[in-house]
Amino acid sequence: MARFIFITGGVVSSLGKGLMAASLAALLQARGYRVRIRKFDPYLNVDPGTMSPYQHGEVYVTDDGAETDLDLGHYERFTGVAARQSDNVTSGRIYQQIITKERRGDYLGATVQVVPHVTDAIKAFARAETDDLDFVLCEIGGTVGDIESLPFIEAIRQLRNEEGRDRTLSVHVTLVPYIAAAGELKTKPTQHSVRELASLGVQPDILLCRCEKPLPEGERAKIAQFCNVRKEAVIPALDADSIYSVPVQYHGEGLDDEVLRAFGIHDAPEPDMTAWYDIMDRKQHPEGEVTIGVVGKYVSLPDAYKSLNEALVHGGMANRVKVNIRWLDAELFEEGDLAAKLEPMHGILVPGGFGERGSEGKIASVRFARERGVPFFGICLGMQMACIEAARNTSGIAGASSTEFGKTDEPVVGLITEWMSAEGLQQRGANTDLGGTMRLGAYEAKLSPNSHVAAVYGASDISERHRHRYEVNGAYRDRLEKGGLVFSGMSPDGMLPEIVERPDHPWFIGVQFHPELKSKPFDPHPLFKGFVEAAVKQSRLV
Repeated sequence: MARFIFITGGVVSSLGKGLMAASLAALLQARGYRVRIRKFDPYLNVDPGTMSPYQHGEVYVTDDGAETDLDLGHYERFTGVAARQSDNVTSGRIYQQIITKERRGDYLGATVQVVPHVTDAIKAFARAETDDLDFVLCEIGGTVGDIESLPFIEAIRQLRNEEGRDRTLSVHVTLVPYIAAAGELKTKPTQHSVRELASLGVQPDILLCRCEKPLPEGERAKIAQFCNVRKEAVIPALDADSIYSVPVQYHGEGLDDEVLRAFGIHDAPEPDMTAWYDIMDRKQHPEGEVTIGVVGKYVSLPDAYKSLNEALVHGGMANRVKVNIRWLDAELFEEGDLAAKLEPMHGILVPGGFGERGSEGKIASVRFARERGVPFFGICLGMQMACIEAARNTSGIAGASSTEFGKTDEPVVGLITEWMSAEGLQQRGANTDLGGTMRLGAYEAKLSPNSHVAAVYGASDISERHRHRYEVNGAYRDRLEKGGLVFSGMSPDGMLPEIVERPDHPWFIGVQFHPELKSKPFDPHPLFKGFVEAAVKQSRLV
C-alpha cells in the first residue's frame, strides 16, 4: 500500500512547495522507492488551459493530453515519472463532476454538500491509481487560511484518520522572514501558520522553513516547541543558487531521513545522488557560455516559458556551457533597429503562443536568422511564423498569413478541423469551446531519412506533446519546399506537418509540438542539446 505525504504552504504564496515536492520525491526515488506526485489546485477553472500566462504561468501538457499546472513540469523534470491527467485536479473539475452527477440523479435525492461529497471526491482523486507506488506526494495549492483550500484541508484530515498516522505524513512549508532593522529571523509567522493549520484538524509532522539567513539552533528549537514537532523535523530551506541544487541541499538538511523516520522506516538504503552531483557540476562549472535570444509575447513573465527556460538550461548542461537567455519582446521588433538587438545572439528561438500581437516581430526575427545564418529554433507558433516568413520571402506568396490573425487570401496557417488521435477522429470548428479542445498530448511523427532532424534524434519515429489549435496548411508544401523550407517530419498519415528545416542553413528547425515539455536535467531533449551545440559553434564565429 502506498504511503501519503501531504504538502501544504503557509504565511505567503510562492514559497516553492512544488519544487520541494519534486525534490523530496527525487530523494525518495534515489533510495529506490516508487513515487508519484499530485497537485490539488483550489481555483474554480476546470484546468488552466484558458487562463492567461500572466495569471498562471505556463500550461504544462501531459502525454495523455491534460492541461495542468506548471508544477507538474517540476515533478517530471526531477523524477522522470511521466505525469498524467490523474495527477492534477482543480476545485472546478471536482464541482463539475459532482454537479453532472447531481443533474443525472446519481445521488438519489440526497442533499449534495461539501462534506461528504466534495471531500470524498478529493480523497478518491488522491487514492486513484496508487497500487504500484511506495509514496504518493500530494501538494495542496494556495496558502493555508484561504477559503478556497478549506475542502482540501478537510479531505487531508479525513484521509489521515482513514489511512492511519503510520501511512500518512503532513509537511508544512512556511516562511521565517529576516527583519533587517532587528537583525534577526522571526518565527512568529510560522507559529501562526501552524496554528491555523492545526485549527483545521491537521497537525504537521515536518516543517520546511524557507529563510534567507541560516536558522540558528535557538530559533529552530523555539519553532519546534511552539509548533509541537521534533527539533529535527524543523528543516531549514535557504535560497539555492540553482533549483537543481535543492535535492542535494534538502538531503544535507536531513529532510528525507526525517520523512522515513516519521513513517517508521529504519532500513532504507542511502540515496544514490550520483546523477544530481553530475547535474550540479555541469551547472556550476561550465566550460563556456552562449547567448540565446527568445523572441516572444510573454517575456515579462518568465513563468510563462518555464519549461522552455529549463530545457535551454538542460541543453547547456549537455554541452557544458552556460546559457544566457535574453527575453526579447516581439512587439519591439516591429519598429526600430532589429539587427542591433539580434546581432549579439548566438541563437534565436521563437516559442509558442496565441494571438496576433507581436507576430510581425517574430516573422522579422525568423528572417534575420535565415539571412544571417544564425541558428534558429521555432516551436509551435514559432514554426508557423517560419513558414509564413518562407512563404513571403522565398516562395513569392506576399500575402501569406494565418487565419488566427484574421481573414487572408493565403492561409499558410489555418484552424485544424480534424485529426486522428488514440480515441479516433477528432473534429473541431471555429465556434468550439476553447477549453480542452486543442490538439493536446502526445502524437507520433515520422521523420524523413537523411534529414537534419532525423540525425538530431537518431531515429525515424518520434512521439512529442502538442498544444495548438492551428496547423501549417499542407496545400502550400510544394511551394514552400521550392523556396528551400523542407517538410522533414509529418504525422503518420502524412497529413499534418510536424517539422520543417532548411538544409542550406547551419541549424534551422521548426517544430509544431513542444519538445521542452519532455526535457529533463539528466536527459536533455535532443533538439535543445543540438540547438545549444549549434549556438556554441556560432559563438566561435563571431
